[in-house]
Amino acid sequence: LLREYLKKEINELNEQNISLGVIGRIGELSAPVRSDLERAIQQTQQNTGLRLTLALNYGSRAELVDAVRALVARARSNGALEIDESAVSRQLYTAAIPDPDLLIRTSVEMRLSNFLLWQAAYSEIWVTDTLWPDFTQIHLFQAVLDFQKRERRYGGLGARC
Repeated sequence: LLREYLKKEINELNEQNISLGVIGRIGELSAPVRSDLERAIQQTQQNTGLRLTLALNYGSRAELVDAVRALVARARSNGALEIDESAVSRQLYTAAIPDPDLLIRTSVEMRLSNFLLWQAAYSEIWVTDTLWPDFTQIHLFQAVLDFQKRERRYGGLGARC
């Protein structure tokens, strides 16, 4: 299904100036899927508009484990282990992507479901009972309007204290 989508939509992505990216344990996907993904990413890499990032074979816990493994491997090779938030963030699959300001959760689920646990630490969450296939541009506008009314505190107390 993914391979069909990539082949069908690649021209539309280019016409709309959208670049494609992927996060997750991509190496565990089948060779044909990886090949089609790499081709689509390469064909859209020069686009400068929006970026569409697909989360494939992705779990946030696995991402954090992979980040820690990378930090430990680097420490073994250079003899120094310096771990802070920035060092961990640089090892995440999303290192080149800003943390989300708004996380939209469809189907009225009140959980993150192992999705962007580190990155969503200071995200505003908007929940709707609308299922993803029924989510429309109107729902997106509602989420953004609600987001614009919120006071971003980034873990602080803000004006409420």
